[in-house]
Amino acid sequence: MAIFFIPFAIFILYYINQMTNKLCIQKEIPEDRQPKVFRTINILITILLISSYVENLYT
Repeated sequence: MAIFFIPFAIFILYYINQMTNKLCIQKEIPEDRQPKVFRTINILITILLISSYVENLYT
């Protein structure tokens, strides 16, 4: 299961980061706040991916 989930998770994180970058450009978020936005979104998406992996692992 991990063989399929890890590449999927990497793809999701990459795509989410691209969308976050577009959001920062569109909303004109200042450069000094952008790392905080990226960090917050990445942490939340990572928590979501880990919880979905654990859920699929035990069901």
